[in-house]
Amino acid sequence: MTKTLRLAPSILSADFARLGEEVRAIEAAGADLVHFDVMDNHYVPNLTIGPLVCEAIRPHVKIGIDVHLMVEPVDSLIPLFAKAGANIITFHPEASKHVDRTLSLIRELGCKAGLVLNPASPLDWLDHVMDKLDIILLMSVNPGFGGQKFIPSTLGKLRAVRRRIDAHQAAGGQPIWLEVDGGVKTDNIADIVRAGADTCVAGSAVFSCPDADGGYAGVMQALRQAAK
Repeated sequence: MTKTLRLAPSILSADFARLGEEVRAIEAAGADLVHFDVMDNHYVPNLTIGPLVCEAIRPHVKIGIDVHLMVEPVDSLIPLFAKAGANIITFHPEASKHVDRTLSLIRELGCKAGLVLNPASPLDWLDHVMDKLDIILLMSVNPGFGGQKFIPSTLGKLRAVRRRIDAHQAAGGQPIWLEVDGGVKTDNIADIVRAGADTCVAGSAVFSCPDADGGYAGVMQALRQAAK
């Protein structure tokens, strides 16, 4: 199990009318990354935010912006997000014609690159690109909407990917983060971390927390405590 747990609140659940204030608040509360969900109403049945919003929030935070592209095709958007201040760019392999080339493009633009696997996506996508990955993101819900319930079979998938990452690093490969996104709460984060995740996206768990619970800092502290 990894010692450091990174928390990446998803702004999909934030108050969009106060986005600058929201990202500053999660950074002050101890977030490690801002998770930025991009949906195109094509690859997924929802429409969210683009590079202009990424560029707008960039000056408000020092922490990394973790851009998750749920779009098809992906390649034309990648340079726009790199220019807008993204630090990590992940995409779904089904949405790229050349997965290897797309990963290379992200890295050439100075960002960390990663693949996102949906609940039913096979792990075979990872077979020939481990050397180009900085992060692997496993979806624990079907992408498209926030506030969904965690799919329990993700735990077995996490363990399988953790074994692949450990074997890759043992053979001299670069470090690869293992991120999970969807339905992460205080009651399941310990199982998620035990299965091998080192980075957890939490949307509604963070942003819907009442002020009485210590606000964002309180809920992030509770998530870290529960993960232990």
